[in-house]
Amino acid sequence: MRIFVDPASPEAPYEQVRTQLAAMMADGRMPAGTRLPTVRGLAAELGLAVNTVARTYRELEEAGLVVTRGRHGSFVAPGAGGANAELVELAQRYAEAARRLGVRPEAALGLVRAALGLAPESTDAG
Repeated sequence: MRIFVDPASPEAPYEQVRTQLAAMMADGRMPAGTRLPTVRGLAAELGLAVNTVARTYRELEEAGLVVTRGRHGSFVAPGAGGANAELVELAQRYAEAARRLGVRPEAALGLVRAALGLAPESTDAG
């Protein structure tokens, strides 16, 4: 598994790592059940803060691509390929287009929520 982080990229390091891991899951280089490196191990390997890699794993888990089994580690989730793989690819392309067009992340997410027929998220603090 080769992951590269470009410090000169305008994309945040956690996002660079997340995108590469998601692509590896989508194209079968990391099939379901594959154990991911520990957060500390990957952070050390990439020269990143532990919290940066932890955020990456958390976002992959929220997307349904990774399952964490406590002290046993994090694994590629069943079903991370297939239809999910296509959606990951489309989501990556959408995010890239939104950035290129200068669309704020909140607005881009709002467009997706509308396309899915979901109510807009509340921005109220209470």
